Amino acid sequence: MNETEARQQSLLRDAAEWRLLGMLLECPTNDWPAQTSALAQEVEDTALQSAVASAQEEAGEGLYHSIFGPGGPAPPREVSYRDWTQPGYLLAELSEYYRAFGWQPALAEAPDHIAVEASFVGYLRLKEAYALSCANQEQAEITAQAAQQFITDHLQTLTEPLAKSLEHSGVQYLALTSASLLRRVGPRPAGAKINDLPVLNESEETAFVCGEL
Repeated sequence: MNETEARQQSLLRDAAEWRLLGMLLECPTNDWPAQTSALAQEVEDTALQSAVASAQEEAGEGLYHSIFGPGGPAPPREVSYRDWTQPGYLLAELSEYYRAFGWQPALAEAPDHIAVEASFVGYLRLKEAYALSCANQEQAEITAQAAQQFITDHLQTLTEPLAKSLEHSGVQYLALTSASLLRRVGPRPAGAKINDLPVLNESEETAFVCGEL
């Protein structure tokens, strides 16, 4: 295996892990348990595999919305962690980012939702791997740079405070998932606003249905 082929394989593994991160931060509906279990077999990250195993026992719509829903203690959207950006501007910027790379989110969430942003990085990893398979080094470099810039400009804003909120939540799969994401993203820029709120494990709450606004 030459260097390019090795890079492609690494990107494909990375893409699978980013996609799994996104899925674990989605609302667990329909065949979500089966999908996450199947994808867990394609990754090497043991923390993510443990998160999936825990999710099979813990995950549910009521629990998800008690944490991430309106008024919940762990907002999943980037706009919640910014004290200067107009929401409309941020959403337009993200939508343009996605459009520029030909990506249409399958998840019915806002463009700045943590699950959407993580899944987009997974898509960029796949796109970079494809460019390498076509011997298009320039496109591969552009895509790699875009992924890193996206992580810096967007995911670093919300991942660390979200991980801190989920760390002691009592919901193991979300704590493991957010910690794994933080290892990839890195810490929030110094001086940025951080909203630390405790997460209450209210698994009995079932008032919200995934997909409703």
